[in-house]
Amino acid sequence: MTRSEAWCLLTEFTQSESLRKHALAVEACMRAYARKFGEDEERWSVVGLIHDFDYEKFPSAEEHPYKGNQILTERGVDEGIRRAIMSHADYTGVTRDSKLEKALFACDELAGFITATALIKPGKSLAEVDARSVRKRMKDKAFARAVSRDDIINGAAGLGVDLDEHIALCIEAMQGVAKELGLEGKAEP
Repeated sequence: MTRSEAWCLLTEFTQSESLRKHALAVEACMRAYARKFGEDEERWSVVGLIHDFDYEKFPSAEEHPYKGNQILTERGVDEGIRRAIMSHADYTGVTRDSKLEKALFACDELAGFITATALIKPGKSLAEVDARSVRKRMKDKAFARAVSRDDIINGAAGLGVDLDEHIALCIEAMQGVAKELGLEGKAEP
């Protein structure tokens, strides 16, 4: 599956702008990790982009990512991509064995948390976010309460990277697509 095909699949199933932006954020983080580990950027990008493509239509734990996996199988998407997507949800029972699978899990919740952190900054900009500010917000249980702090911490550990380095790498990756994410900040008067 090419990046272009992945984008078409995402937009076919996902109308929500915020879910599309989440997909782009996770894609950016996955691409950065592919570079870091010397892996296939296109493949890792595709996994990040489509990991939640079925979520809007099938949001329950009984359906997501199972329905998506079924759709991907029907469309001939290879098993490695499908397995990585299945493994990002703990409740599927699919273990995370490869670096690709571990990276997707590590980047998914963190990308959402970084976005939430940027949105409370005065300029609503990723340029205002650093690892320290993300760590500070992680301590505030009321902030972005739907985001699992344990998943963020365990994701970095499972990937074998320092948490602060993981956060910094994902922030930098997301800054590269800040405009697409709507997080480039407000224009100066």
